Amino acid sequence: MQVDAFFSFTIAVILLLTGKIVTMNVLLLRKYAIPEPVVGGILCTAVVAAAYAFTGQQIVFELGMRDFLLLLFFAGIGLKADVRSLLAGGRPLAILLTLAIVFMLLQNFAGLGMASMFGLDPKAGLMVGSISLTGGIGTTLAWAPIFVERLGIPNAGELGVAANTVGLIAACVIGGPIAAFLMKRHRIVATHDTELDIGASFEKPQSRLDYFCVLWAILALNVSLIIGLSINSLIELSGFTIPAFVSCLMAGILIRNLMPYTVGATIQRLWPGVEDGLALISDLALGLFLTMALMGLQLWQLGGIFIFIACTLAVQIALTVLYTVAVVFRLMGRNYEAVVISAGFGGITLGSTATAIANMTAVTQQYGAAHRAFIIVPLVCGFFIDIVNAIIISAFVG
Repeated sequence: MQVDAFFSFTIAVILLLTGKIVTMNVLLLRKYAIPEPVVGGILCTAVVAAAYAFTGQQIVFELGMRDFLLLLFFAGIGLKADVRSLLAGGRPLAILLTLAIVFMLLQNFAGLGMASMFGLDPKAGLMVGSISLTGGIGTTLAWAPIFVERLGIPNAGELGVAANTVGLIAACVIGGPIAAFLMKRHRIVATHDTELDIGASFEKPQSRLDYFCVLWAILALNVSLIIGLSINSLIELSGFTIPAFVSCLMAGILIRNLMPYTVGATIQRLWPGVEDGLALISDLALGLFLTMALMGLQLWQLGGIFIFIACTLAVQIALTVLYTVAVVFRLMGRNYEAVVISAGFGGITLGSTATAIANMTAVTQQYGAAHRAFIIVPLVCGFFIDIVNAIIISAFVG
């Protein structure tokens, strides 16, 4: 059964509202900073899977709006990014990228080892390594035909999609508990800075947004998308490809930091809620994107490879948690910013950039802003890591 785009988007709104209401009223979910979209999204995934199990009917949502929401969200991050914070994040960015590269190697060795244990072609294990987990669904679909045609692994696509499905769900769940554990274990003091990059703080009184605040925010986001997509098209002409959301992030940063100061100051003076308008729209875009991403999961695709996927992903998730707590947190500075980055690291290595940011947003809503983390993590996730991952995968395949 095909659900058209309008009804799919309406269902996503209902699910996000459900997740918001449940999270507001269940202290345990807030304590462990479980992202609001996860509650409604996983509920929908479970219902769809149950419908297939009992009736054999596949429910497929038309999710064309999802990709636009991702672009909108990253344009909003760019528009709130101060270039001074970006420059200050140079060394931490290099450290985080190095940590992610090392972990991708661990992921692939773990995948090779688990495939060998189950009597499969060891290279099939790469599809449950950095290809599907760090790379995400796009990298999975790009590499699957190569594994089928050149390496003779007929179920490569199913392996990758199944691993990405389980990894995405796990990434949504582990970020908040990791942050809560680190905060308690190392007695990290929350900043309680209510000027969040994305979303609204639980402690901050809600600002009075008016017509012009929201309209200015929409205009700025649309201009960022226009410039960002133009940059992406120019880059593609050179034969080099980057994800479209990265170019929209770059466009937002350029607009925020190159716009004449007097113009920006005038807008802020006349409509001081513009920053809150950007935060609100970005938060909605992220929430709806992640909800729709979870709606699109088809758990029945796990099928006959369930045991292999379950065992391998259990190993990969355990590696992520141990590596984050023992290595990432320590090398990123053992402070509150390191806690927020650690919450997002599972999104980097198991889910997607949006998952990483959703986990970080949930943590900062609970404990306070972490401005540098919201610049470093998207750049590592969305730009550098895709390039390095392609090199690593090619080396392993070779």
